[in-house]
Amino acid sequence: MYKQVDTNLLSVAYRERGPADGPVVLLLHGWPDDATTWDGILQPLAEAGYRVLAPWLRGFSPTTFRQPDTPRTGNAAMLALDMLDFLDALGVDKLSLVGHDWGSNIAEALAVGWPDRIGRLAQLSTPPRLGGLKTPPFQHAQLQWYHWFQATKRGQEAVKADPIGFAKIMWDNWSPKGWYDQATFDKVSQRWQNPDFVPVTLHSYQARWDEAEPDPRSRFLDDQVKATQTLSLPALYVQGEVDGVNPPWVSESVHEKFTGPFTRVVLPGVGHFPSREAPDRLSHYLLRFLADQPIPDAHLPLN
Repeated sequence: MYKQVDTNLLSVAYRERGPADGPVVLLLHGWPDDATTWDGILQPLAEAGYRVLAPWLRGFSPTTFRQPDTPRTGNAAMLALDMLDFLDALGVDKLSLVGHDWGSNIAEALAVGWPDRIGRLAQLSTPPRLGGLKTPPFQHAQLQWYHWFQATKRGQEAVKADPIGFAKIMWDNWSPKGWYDQATFDKVSQRWQNPDFVPVTLHSYQARWDEAEPDPRSRFLDDQVKATQTLSLPALYVQGEVDGVNPPWVSESVHEKFTGPFTRVVLPGVGHFPSREAPDRLSHYLLRFLADQPIPDAHLPLN
């Protein structure tokens, strides 16, 4: 079950758990995924007293555009503005952020643009883009083949022809073999079977490499993220040890982007989708982080 709230551009579907007066935690999913990625995280956080919000992003059903002529853009700054509108519609002023994959960069854009509203930032599986997105070394560019594929005309045609098959490649390659069952994939992929998913996806990957212009409404925030070298708020970065697209060596220097309290956790045996692969372990670290408690080394037994 989910709730729905209208913003200027969207009708945003979201899940909510926990006390209405609890400190707010916004959970932002990635691609190719949906808000059900947080199913194993919602209840532990709610039981700890947090008001937990998990929306579906634009392009992911059941969130829908309110007007047919709204550009189906997908750059992170525009998605951050969507989430700002969502929070305003719910009357949420202060909150902490947890973002996975796309959600990681949406969360950091919110922290850059509205630092007075964001208490803590947890990023999962995808490093920050503070200071601007640099061209990756060849070794990482090879893993990001799907970025470059979507920048070509033939690649775009292929994605339009079979977006579900395209997305399934990521589930198969980004985490250890057998990490998901077909029924789960079939259920999640239903959220991508709408006319907005492909254009939002294509624009997201093209805009990040300057193959498409960002949504004009969000250009100011894109510029802010590029101009911001570091953030000072308490931050947590969670990295799967066997992530098939962003391996641990990709995030070894993430601490340089934060001048405040920072912790990096590497989850043994986990790939790119820690919220689905290891929800109990992830909940443990998130709860400690949100409560400002020391976080043990991920390779040691949990206390």
